[in-house]
Amino acid sequence: MTAEPITGHSSRWPVPPQDGYTVDDLFTLPDLPPHTELLDGSLVFVSPQRDFHSTMIDLLVTGLRHGAPPELKVRREMTVVLDRRNAPEPDLCVVRAEAVTGPELTRFEAADVLLAVEVVSPDSEARDRDTKPQKYAAAGIPNFWLVEMAGSDKHPVVRVYELDPVNKAYALTGIHHDRLKTGVPFPVDLDVSPEALDAL
Repeated sequence: MTAEPITGHSSRWPVPPQDGYTVDDLFTLPDLPPHTELLDGSLVFVSPQRDFHSTMIDLLVTGLRHGAPPELKVRREMTVVLDRRNAPEPDLCVVRAEAVTGPELTRFEAADVLLAVEVVSPDSEARDRDTKPQKYAAAGIPNFWLVEMAGSDKHPVVRVYELDPVNKAYALTGIHHDRLKTGVPFPVDLDVSPEALDAL
């Protein structure tokens, strides 16, 4: 007995090369799902996001854009090339304005990024808490924020990290529950309370 081929389904999963994918592959492979990331030469597909994830990004993007100096730009969900085998997509980042070269831009280089932010999702906890911060730090991105829900009331918490240039690792500089105040990458004072999130 032989299996009948499935008709009407033309897409196939990409078969990885022996040494893994590269950044060039990420931008040339056809039909990849939106927001596909490259970590250690492997493609990572992003699951549909929850409302907290989307509205928290909106809250941070709006607040950061309001306070950013002209020489910096805030972008959401853009690929950041760390090296030839790593190109994650932070939920948002602050970049040098000169790196924004036009509407066809698809990626930033790590050297142009001053802040990478990850909003933790259930499917990406390990990547957001461990893998990505280590890679952002190794690439020299000076600031990293980790945002997640905490407590029984599921309120936002923002953990702020700065790069220690000696050991190329992030050091925690603050944990913010209702108001996010920091001086880097520029002076920031944002309402990140549950009420601010609910207002969106």
